[in-house]
Amino acid sequence: MVTDWINANQRRLPIWPFYVGLGLVPFWWLYLGLTGGLGVEPISELEHRLGEAGLQLLIASLAVTPLRRLAGVNLIRFRRMLGLMTFYFVSLHLLVWLVLDVQIPAQIWADIVKRPYVTVGFTAFLLMIPLALTSNNRAVRRLGPNWRRLHKLAYPAAVLGAVHFIWLSKGFQVEPLIYLGVILALLALRVRVPRRMQRARVGS
Repeated sequence: MVTDWINANQRRLPIWPFYVGLGLVPFWWLYLGLTGGLGVEPISELEHRLGEAGLQLLIASLAVTPLRRLAGVNLIRFRRMLGLMTFYFVSLHLLVWLVLDVQIPAQIWADIVKRPYVTVGFTAFLLMIPLALTSNNRAVRRLGPNWRRLHKLAYPAAVLGAVHFIWLSKGFQVEPLIYLGVILALLALRVRVPRRMQRARVGS
């Protein structure tokens, strides 16, 4: 079966090439921006690409568990990489906004406080910080069961990231709504129906 083939072969794949490949993508975009390859507003385009890539990687990490439960595709060993690369792209997204876009420290804080889409996006970033800091084996051992509880912060972070994208878009845009819909669907798939309810449904 296709599922068995994927599960068997993904164990042979090393993780580090994914870190290297994804890690180099922002530098390629930066090069494009410096050489006119990102259009007339390179800073805004770079900022947008980094943020959207971070959201896509976060969605991919959320999809790992539903894929295992529903399709039998086990990609758990890639989830940490996806989470860390999410934080990497979102951090660069924020850095471009801070250093290249706003630049004025006083204006930065004013935007965070007064502009809802900035407030939401910055809150999502803050939620990701403890996730990135504890994405290692030592933290898993020290935190024990609390590690799983802590990493559920990825759920509100994903929703806030999608809301940030929606509010940031000018006018009515379908794409940000699709991202939010996919995130909500993935979170709904994580809700486990109690066994009593499952038995009641079967018996009805």
